[in-house]
Amino acid sequence: MMTMFADIIVDISLGQLDKTFQYSIPNALIDKVSVGSFVKVPFGNGGRTLEGFVLSISDEPKIELSRIKPVISVEEDKVRAETELIRLAYFIKVHYGSTMNQALKTVLPIKKKVKPKENKIVKLSVEPDIARGELSEMRTRKRHSIAKERLLAALIEEGEIPWDILTSKLDIPTSAIRDFEKKCLLNVRSEKTYRNPVVHSKNAERPELNEYQQKAVNRFISDYAEGLRNTYLLYGITGSGKTEVYMSMIEKVLALGKDIIVLIPEIALTYQTLMRFYGRFGDQVSVIHSRLSDGERFDQFERAKNGDVKIMVGPRSALFTPFQNLGLIIIDEEQETAYKSETVPKYHAREVAEERCRLSDASLVLGSATPSLEAFERAREGKYIRLDLPERVEDRHLPKTHIVDMREELKAGNRTMISDALMDALTDRLQKNEQSMLFLNRRGLMGFISCRSCGTVIKCPHCDVSLSLHRDGKLHCHYCGYMTENVKVCPKCGSKYIGTMRAGTEKLEEFLKEKFPQAAVLRMDADTTSGKEGHEKILSQFANREADILLGTQMIVKGHDFSGVTLMGIIAADMSLNASDYRAGERTFDLLTQAAGRAGRGEREGDVYIQTYQPENFVIQASAAQDYEAFFKEEIAYRKIMHYPPMSHLLLIQCMCENHERLEEKTKLIYHLIKEKNPKINILKPVDASISKINDTYRMAIYIKDDSYERLITAKDIVSDALLNMSALKGITIFFDFDPVNGY
Repeated sequence: MMTMFADIIVDISLGQLDKTFQYSIPNALIDKVSVGSFVKVPFGNGGRTLEGFVLSISDEPKIELSRIKPVISVEEDKVRAETELIRLAYFIKVHYGSTMNQALKTVLPIKKKVKPKENKIVKLSVEPDIARGELSEMRTRKRHSIAKERLLAALIEEGEIPWDILTSKLDIPTSAIRDFEKKCLLNVRSEKTYRNPVVHSKNAERPELNEYQQKAVNRFISDYAEGLRNTYLLYGITGSGKTEVYMSMIEKVLALGKDIIVLIPEIALTYQTLMRFYGRFGDQVSVIHSRLSDGERFDQFERAKNGDVKIMVGPRSALFTPFQNLGLIIIDEEQETAYKSETVPKYHAREVAEERCRLSDASLVLGSATPSLEAFERAREGKYIRLDLPERVEDRHLPKTHIVDMREELKAGNRTMISDALMDALTDRLQKNEQSMLFLNRRGLMGFISCRSCGTVIKCPHCDVSLSLHRDGKLHCHYCGYMTENVKVCPKCGSKYIGTMRAGTEKLEEFLKEKFPQAAVLRMDADTTSGKEGHEKILSQFANREADILLGTQMIVKGHDFSGVTLMGIIAADMSLNASDYRAGERTFDLLTQAAGRAGRGEREGDVYIQTYQPENFVIQASAAQDYEAFFKEEIAYRKIMHYPPMSHLLLIQCMCENHERLEEKTKLIYHLIKEKNPKINILKPVDASISKINDTYRMAIYIKDDSYERLITAKDIVSDALLNMSALKGITIFFDFDPVNGY
């Protein structure tokens, strides 16, 4: 039998991920050792035995056979969280085109152990009478320490006192404590404690589920009890009570002693969502996000690993929480592009969550009012189980939607960002002491050209996406390489009001404060939320009715529930519709529908004003009607014709080099290499990236379309092997992006 070899990472200290050791696999263990297996191996020359994890298996030795030691044993019954995560890393490596080390550093994100936080307790170590005698003697001395006397007197009275209280509140110097410790009058003990970024909140009320919510929960519970671990699409209109359904599902899984991960798309949503979960489940809940300190982050993973918390809430990285007994993953607002990593490995949380659920025997619930086309299509095919919530809770109505044609505003002489109709509505809400939100749709700001008079957008004649204005002054298509001269007048109506759209939240804030000096206005964007608690502070102020108007970018439109808001104004609704991206329609529908859903969530009905230069566009019309299925029908037909995901798959090969001529030469070589190995594959010729140069590094892109994801993986492997083995490809950096959600 052929000898097989395993690359093993030993004694998994997370700071040593880049070092693996090769061991041979004895024939007796050949069927038991696989990627992720927990094994025991000999290490070094001293006869030590260490535990480790198998990262990869091959039939080729990397060093002399005489130096390779055999694996001692496989710990089949000792499956730990790291085993599952390493298997997940291998899945990411294969499916998204990264090295194993890159994948490992993603799923095991803490690079170094942070010193644990400790509480020190100072305790009297002698009988009180002895201490009183010592205190009396100290007071009789000519030279005596007031601090030491105060310390001893406090300990006689209390017995033990936290170190922090002594040093900060009683002003006892450290030297006094240490001096008494040497004299054995007291001792200091340390209690390890975990940093907890969650502040306890009051217990939340449990509203009674309506018919549709209960039906969704019952289906989940029934399947779970039968051992069925399905993927569910919880498809509910805005305000339909998806979070309450999540919490009922969580209660069932918790009762079985299992752990739960709840993913939310971005940090702006963390505070309000976390408080709802914490109000229901208390100290069983923790949070992970990018703004935690290293110590806080490390402690949350330790708490999860030790079983001290059972529910982890957070953005994409929370998916890799090292739970020992995972039973359920929930992905809220699953359509969000934030679930796709933009750094290597460029994985999608939805797909990786499916794999983690498979490895853990867990269920997956995807929730959205505007599902991704991928999720809705899989539900339509029967791969996901669809659970519908077609009504708002407490019989509340969807807001009334008004489409404002900004072309008519321009004709009437209004050149401001806010239409007359929206201005009247804002005035009305201020008079009624009701709250308003204004969403500035800045997605797609970069480069598209449109006419403010007639709404025409300059598009690629071959790809039906908008052309982007580059620094060379020309219009480019990012998907086929088409290029043409910039336009100065509208080709449809001849208007001179044509060009790129520019707007900003700061400018809008100044305008509102000038028009409504009596109003309290809050702005929420990247600038105002840069601090650790920036999001929480603004959202708390608005929730507490400390402001009349909240304006911001897309971070204000997802998931927030403010009962006082009766007006939502959407500025430049079609901005994202014109981005040079085949997903522009889907993103716009999602943003507008979610934004509209913020209004009228309390007792009073709401109004939504959608300002647009393209009121007749089917995306605008479907958003105004909150009709996802009408949008889906149109959009999926377009994707099918153009062979875009989810009706096909797309691989973006990102190429970078400091020399442009060398980059062009090597991208052509890659193009022909893939063509030669697979002549039938639909590969497009290399084109400049949308931003063709960053930090003196040139960037080009190669796109491949294919119905088979496996064939795209094969193409990725062809390029990866060539990079390792062909000297002609040296000097070029390559990244892979499967089914990209953002341009390059």
